[in-house]
Amino acid sequence: MTQPSSTPAPAFTVEELEEQERRLVFRRFTHEDAWALGSLLVEMARERQAPVAIDIHRSGQQLFHAALPGSALDNDAWIARKRRVVERYGCASYLVGARHRAKGTTFEESSRLDPDTYAAHGGSFPVTVEGVGVIGAVTVSGLPQIEDHRMVVEALERFLDAGTV
Repeated sequence: MTQPSSTPAPAFTVEELEEQERRLVFRRFTHEDAWALGSLLVEMARERQAPVAIDIHRSGQQLFHAALPGSALDNDAWIARKRRVVERYGCASYLVGARHRAKGTTFEESSRLDPDTYAAHGGSFPVTVEGVGVIGAVTVSGLPQIEDHRMVVEALERFLDAGTV
């Protein structure tokens, strides 16, 4: 297991986050794809002994959910709040927060949305299908928000690089 660095990982710029979304797009996304992607995230989390919960939704339906040792009920609440940001804005929860920070404000101050319902914190990424658009979200909760985001992006990169979808 890789030990966490004492120095926080640098945050992504808005441009880097937007580039991630442009390139991490599926040709299709089935129930089987959700299972395979979720299983990959579970494998990654186990290797890192990451105390996370993992969730994949498509068109409002939960297709995959796993809670690893050390995760808690609060992680499920965070998943729902971050996923709602993806569903509302059509982009990653971390990107929504980063856009607000780039304007010198916060999502909580500017959005006028209930913070008990929406959280623009890293960890939820849109499932986008070519020619269709955003159809769902893959979400991780349990690590610092930048690490939740990085885990999802890494899993999507691995999954899409495998060329199965």
